[in-house]
Amino acid sequence: SDSWRGYNGLVDIGYPKHFRVNHSADEFATKDSNINGIESFWSYAKRRLQKFNGVKKDTFNLHLKECEYRFNHRDENLYRTLLTLLKKYPL
Repeated sequence: SDSWRGYNGLVDIGYPKHFRVNHSADEFATKDSNINGIESFWSYAKRRLQKFNGVKKDTFNLHLKECEYRFNHRDENLYRTLLTLLKKYPL
């Protein structure tokens, strides 16, 4: 994570390792830590979910999983992937 003090107690609540980068010192990756990937994902997810003007609490996890899939496959042709999946697993 970054050096925000709110993360200080993570080790105390069960996270055995907690590596940090210091953004204020223009550090964004170290040998053990790189948070740019997760920051990139959350930026993508927030932009995508804003289009819905809010989602119901009971479906949020499904929306987030869709964001995860789209983010992890963002360089692929999603239309072609969906067609392949529908041929393999018809509705």
